[in-house]
Amino acid sequence: MSEWKTRITKVQVVKPKATGGEACLVLIYPPGPELGKRWSLGETEIVVGRGSDCDIQIDRDSVSRRHARVYRVDEQWFVEDLGSTNGSYINDVPVQRSPLRDADFVKIGSAIFKFLSGSGIETSYHEEIYRMTIVDGLTGAHNKRYFLEFLEREIARCSRYGRPLSLIMFDIDHFKAINDTHGHLTGDYVLKELCRRLLGRTRKEELLARYGGEEFACVLPETDHAGAMAFAEQIRILTDSTPFEYEGDSFKVTISLGVTTLNNDGGDLVVEPAVLIKEADENLYAAKHGGRNRVVG
Repeated sequence: MSEWKTRITKVQVVKPKATGGEACLVLIYPPGPELGKRWSLGETEIVVGRGSDCDIQIDRDSVSRRHARVYRVDEQWFVEDLGSTNGSYINDVPVQRSPLRDADFVKIGSAIFKFLSGSGIETSYHEEIYRMTIVDGLTGAHNKRYFLEFLEREIARCSRYGRPLSLIMFDIDHFKAINDTHGHLTGDYVLKELCRRLLGRTRKEELLARYGGEEFACVLPETDHAGAMAFAEQIRILTDSTPFEYEGDSFKVTISLGVTTLNNDGGDLVVEPAVLIKEADENLYAAKHGGRNRVVG
């Protein structure tokens, strides 16, 4: 008969890692000479604001003189709003005082920082710097530089395999009026919310990019002209159908779109990205001159 023995195993409770230790803030928006700058966080607090006496000075109208502070209690970092006019946000949620976690986005007025902490902070910083070379810090869409490289690669692939390639250029109708009426922070929100909606509709092999200001581009590999026109109409409706809401304001936003398609069926030669962009832009301008909130292709 087998002899059974009882083995007692000690269970050790693993506590979650604290977010203290080495930490920093990295400026990821707006573009400019300080984009990507890192501010290391020491033992004392750091004050962020427009005033010259702040540890991090942001000379923008949307930022209060002493806007917010970042400080440490034991092993936990916090951000606290200092009664600013436009508020402080963590991951787009307004906060008065809130703990910070690794990779949180901290918005101070129209400036956006990424909070990094922990043992892998150096690696995380360099990954963030690389991300900034291909992604727009405000909207999360790819940036113009990456868009041009992607479009050039897809044109070459279209030529090599004889498959269609479509490009959509579009921009927000009356965007200046949105900024003038509701303020630039609302304008930033519109750009970000528009991309949030459209990124959910864009497949992984497609590309949504911010071309500049309020103008965007969609690259649709292996999509013929009829498919591209249908896609453009879908994102036009997706933008127009639900009002945009920010800080108690609710308003309608529309976009105008221009479509062009490269069909490499023996009749089209390999073209430069600028040629396709010009064709799509001309159709975009036709859509705007035709009354806006429409697709031309």
